[in-house]
Amino acid sequence: MSPVTTDKAPAPAKAAKDRAGGLAGALLDAMRGNMRQYGMLVALGLIVVLFQIWTDGTLLMPRNVSNIVQQNSYILILAMGMMIVIIAGHIDLSVGSLAAFVGAIAAVMMVEQDFAWPVALGASLLIGAVAGAWQGFWIAYVGIPSFIVTLAGMLLFRGATQIVLEGQSISPFPRGFQDISQGFLPEVGPATNYHNLTLLIGFAITAVVLWQEWRDRRRQLAYELDVLPLRLWLLKCVAILAAIVVFTMLLASYRGVPVVLLIMCGLLIALGFVMRNAVVGRHVYALGGNKAAAKLSGVKDKRVTFLVFVTMGVLAALAGCVYAARLNAGTPQAGINFELEAIAAAFIGGASMSGGVGTVLGAVIGGLVLGVLNNGMSLVGIGTDYQQVIKGLVLLAAVGFDVWNKRKAGS
Repeated sequence: MSPVTTDKAPAPAKAAKDRAGGLAGALLDAMRGNMRQYGMLVALGLIVVLFQIWTDGTLLMPRNVSNIVQQNSYILILAMGMMIVIIAGHIDLSVGSLAAFVGAIAAVMMVEQDFAWPVALGASLLIGAVAGAWQGFWIAYVGIPSFIVTLAGMLLFRGATQIVLEGQSISPFPRGFQDISQGFLPEVGPATNYHNLTLLIGFAITAVVLWQEWRDRRRQLAYELDVLPLRLWLLKCVAILAAIVVFTMLLASYRGVPVVLLIMCGLLIALGFVMRNAVVGRHVYALGGNKAAAKLSGVKDKRVTFLVFVTMGVLAALAGCVYAARLNAGTPQAGINFELEAIAAAFIGGASMSGGVGTVLGAVIGGLVLGVLNNGMSLVGIGTDYQQVIKGLVLLAAVGFDVWNKRKAGS
């Protein structure tokens, strides 16, 4: 009789190695499948670590973190709107000039006409909506390319800014208006070493984000969609939790949450929901992906394009007010190169030249990449000339990656 053989159970060391290899493989597969979503997030983390080491810990000092948020707030607001415009297959070169124009109008209303600052702010946003509607009309209903219309708008609003201000800066603004960009949430509760209200907000955000992750996973499983392995999903949740906790503690160690950060978070949530869940958001993606097919599917392309530029006008007006509040003045030189920064942030954050691709969160990540680069290079003493070179190379690399990714997907 031949001897009976039995399969031996794998050794514990080999089993552990297989589990580790499986987890690493799942991680690599997730990165490859979500390169647009996670690529720039990983790059942002690496940039932060690099400059944290290079600046001997200065980059993540609580005061400097608040400065990064406030210094880049208006660019992040513009980048959210620019991302939507690019997803729709258009471009807007007028946002910097429009921001300057609206900031000038707000300055005249508050300083020379004695308008209450909430009234001036509301009127400024309305002016931005009208300006966006003006440009959207020519683009959507007349059919002039957005590049030409917004280039004309850039010249028009820049000249109008000079006319309104008569070449002079106007200041100062009421304290309430300044707080839009410079203010922080008030302290509440007992005296501690941290800002109590910021800790509460951080805890609430953590709970909401983790609940959202859990709900999304349950929904994907219910529809039998592919999901991350449980261990990898738990690792993702831990990473999210750690990032929120660290950021919350940094803000709570200084003066708490800046008011402008709350404004940006509100915009991020609202615009992200619209683009992800609302019908009009899906129509924007459809138009940018394939306009002819979208029109055949019943998408009202003219109305959607018009609404996109109205939204961009409102966000440009808000960015102009935030910038004016930070300077505490309406100045003719405001808004210069803002459109280039916003476009760069959108493309670094995952927008595609052909449209139809990108997320609002991606625009914020792209803006933060530029903001951290600016701040870190300034802290280590790199001149503005070399800063421009480095930012140009980063933008070129991001767009080059997009082209490479498309060719790889098509092959």
